[in-house]
Amino acid sequence: MGDNSTAGSVTPLQLFNVADVIVVVAYFALNVAVGIWSSCRVNRHTLSGYFLAGRRMAWWPIGASLFASSEGSGLFIGLAGTGAAGGIAVAGFELNATYVLLALAWVFVPVYISSGIVTVPEYLQRRFGGERIRLYLSALSLLLSIFTKISTDLYSGALFVQVCLGWNLYLSTGLMLAVTALYTIAGGLAAVIYTDALQTLIMVVGAVVLAVTAFSEIGGYQNLAEAYLKAVPAKIIPNTTCHLPRADAMHLFRDPVSGDLPWTGMTFGLSVLAAWYWCTDQVIVQRSLSAKNLSHAKAGSILASYLKMLPLGIIVMPGMISRVLYPDAVGCVDPNECVRVCGSEVGCSNIAYPKLVVELMPSGLRGLMIAVMMAALMSSLTSVFNSSSTLFTMDIWKKIRRNAKEQELLLVGSWWQARLLTAASCRIVTVVLVAISVVWIPILQRSNSGQLYVYIQSVTSCLAPPITAVFALAVFWGRANEQGAFWGLMLGLTLGLARMGLEFAYPSPRCGAPDERPSVVKDVHYLHFAVILCALTAAAVAGISLLGRPPAEAQIKNLTWWAVSRGRQPPEIPEASASAGTRSPRRGKEDSQEGAPGACLCRDSFCGPQGVKAEGPPAKALRDTTETPFWARVCCVNAVILMCVNVFCYAYFA
Repeated sequence: MGDNSTAGSVTPLQLFNVADVIVVVAYFALNVAVGIWSSCRVNRHTLSGYFLAGRRMAWWPIGASLFASSEGSGLFIGLAGTGAAGGIAVAGFELNATYVLLALAWVFVPVYISSGIVTVPEYLQRRFGGERIRLYLSALSLLLSIFTKISTDLYSGALFVQVCLGWNLYLSTGLMLAVTALYTIAGGLAAVIYTDALQTLIMVVGAVVLAVTAFSEIGGYQNLAEAYLKAVPAKIIPNTTCHLPRADAMHLFRDPVSGDLPWTGMTFGLSVLAAWYWCTDQVIVQRSLSAKNLSHAKAGSILASYLKMLPLGIIVMPGMISRVLYPDAVGCVDPNECVRVCGSEVGCSNIAYPKLVVELMPSGLRGLMIAVMMAALMSSLTSVFNSSSTLFTMDIWKKIRRNAKEQELLLVGSWWQARLLTAASCRIVTVVLVAISVVWIPILQRSNSGQLYVYIQSVTSCLAPPITAVFALAVFWGRANEQGAFWGLMLGLTLGLARMGLEFAYPSPRCGAPDERPSVVKDVHYLHFAVILCALTAAAVAGISLLGRPPAEAQIKNLTWWAVSRGRQPPEIPEASASAGTRSPRRGKEDSQEGAPGACLCRDSFCGPQGVKAEGPPAKALRDTTETPFWARVCCVNAVILMCVNVFCYAYFA
């Protein structure tokens, strides 16, 4: 793990017994069964079948998968840890998702469906023409997956297993990835979504059980605020106040200047980051694009929004309770003491959640919580790997092999996932991805006062805002062109990397140490920087676009919010031209009836021989944005109710 002391200093407080082992084995067996069952339900021998589950998914697995994909083990550990360190304000990251999820379903998904895309970078190529933006965005998405998803989930999952069981880091991680591979490679997106639905049920049930137990331990919610303010470690650093809990711990909205999570940043900056994650990230958009129709996509977003309100009570507040019950460990500030407790000098708030599990949960239920964390880790990783394989296959491999047939693309997609999941290949790309993720873990461990969730958001604030700006202008402003979008992205990337480099070069000082960070890092909160970076990128895109030629009509029709045809589209789906305005778009069907030998590792064994491949849905249906009026109204009414519930939560905890 980077620090040699980490692996040796974290020892299990309680050992697994037979009941715990039975629960975990049952969890893995159920996961494999659901994965195999789901792989038999969908025709995976077409591109839309493998990468988009045939676009036949119902609303409830989509909503569950949206939630499970975002609630990886990194968020369990990170949310609870930041809650232990600073109170409930971090829950604003979850509550904010409500509005952006609605924007995804009501604004972005109709445009994506109308454009007939498989990957999000493909949309920008259709919208602007050329290839450089698509390739850049695909590469950046893979890097963001490493820095903010793969490395954080591996680190948090390993930390949980170490604290609870003391197992070898690489052995336990390899076991989870191997089981994940068994159903992810076999079934494509369908297997991922259905197993995510199972993971969601397990995560919610387990987290609720732990939350009820934790609240009972401190005498209920009414005692939380008072007890939290008294959670001071015995060993402090003289003449400092960093050991004291925040006085505004029970408030969502905090001072815009002195607050650790200022309300201005949580309102505007967070919306920029959330728009990138929920509306333009392949992991999330791929699930919404798999919906049977637009109403199912909307209903899935509504379900996911309700689920995103749960972490405040079942993850963040239990993290605060962990500090109340174990202030010397979770709230430690002395570097030597922190190294002894968790192997990190900058703080041990990240152990808040696993500490609760090993201390409070009885036999059997402790195994359930291990299964919960494995579910969180595996659901997040399967989502990332499935989407990464889609990006690599559709946006990179198709550029290397321009004449590749559909069966080759399917084979490449499953091959790519297999190599990512097992890390057993010596291929250059795989070695680089795995190596960067592992090397990055010790840097992650020391960043942002040891708070994992703050690290994730600060890195995202440096790289994601330019993408948000370009997508917003692409969807809503028909005058934006390829030159403006590309150079706007380059400007945003330069500024973002400069800020990220400064943050890692000048990390937050430890308790009692002077703050010698540059003013641009010390005085400009990362959420405020996200707003600034997004605005600068948007201004650059607009300015350069106005100086150049307007985009062609083919780059506007069905590709912007104002030009989407509300109804069924013609069966042919145009491929993006190789360069802006220089070639006539080619036409071809998105799905074919050709099989993909090797795309499924266990289909023939469990689902019968596949001598005759089932047809995929007609291409016409893949671009259908029509809705039944009754269900469209039902979705709108539920969206209004959802927003009222969300506003009440904000008002109550503001």
